Amino acid sequence: MTRLIAFQGLPGAYSDLACRAAYPGWETLPCPSFEAAMDAVRSGEAGLAMLPCENSLAGRVPDIHRLLPDSGLSVVGEHFERVEHCLLAPKGATLATLKRAHSHPVALGQVRRILKELHLEAVIEADTAGAAHLIAERGGVEDAAIASALAAEIYGLEILRRNVEDAAHNTTRFYVCAPAAAAPPLGTPDCVTSFVFRVRNIPAALYKALGGFATNGVNMTKLESYMLDGEFTATQFLADVDGHAEEPALRQALEELEFFSREVRVLGTYPAHPYRREHRGS
Repeated sequence: MTRLIAFQGLPGAYSDLACRAAYPGWETLPCPSFEAAMDAVRSGEAGLAMLPCENSLAGRVPDIHRLLPDSGLSVVGEHFERVEHCLLAPKGATLATLKRAHSHPVALGQVRRILKELHLEAVIEADTAGAAHLIAERGGVEDAAIASALAAEIYGLEILRRNVEDAAHNTTRFYVCAPAAAAPPLGTPDCVTSFVFRVRNIPAALYKALGGFATNGVNMTKLESYMLDGEFTATQFLADVDGHAEEPALRQALEELEFFSREVRVLGTYPAHPYRREHRGS
């Protein structure tokens, strides 16, 4: 496999940081969009793609829910990355000289406390690493970026303050995707299976479809619904459950799901990230 992992964003983005944390020694491939990152894997240019699927504060990443099921890629892993926002500025700037903070709108919404404390005007940019790149090119002592420490290193910026996020639990979960499924052997402990499905248009279809997971003792950790093609009556669900897709209990639950569904597609079975065990029940 090509030891190159694709992500959406510029160098220094949090997805770049996630790639480096999960696959040390691999080269990272910045891509302008999620589609481009997926294309890089499909074409063989990259071996894997690191795709954010949800954040503990901002919620799900809608584009991934829309694109992944029809991408032809399989989920072969997951990664949880703690988001640690830093206040970055060119050399010579101080907290007293700053007037504006640039970043992605989600990031700006997560650092309201320091914006208020320093009386900074929030300026929206396309992404956090792009904001850092812009500030580095612009120079001056009045503009800062909210971005990662990696972005500071890449673009030669000073870190004026670390961990400026309002919530300490700010964490992003990523799907690691590959051209083909790579499920761990049956019997491997702590597996997760992700799948999408569409229930039949009959009364209580969702209730009946999910009943098999309860009766077979399968723990469902994620269930998201979203419209397909803008149709209010065309709803698809994305789910994560504990267990291996070939375990008898989960296999039977999926069979019951298929009976009440128009379509069921397993996206992948993969090892659970240690973050799950560390935060179970918290």
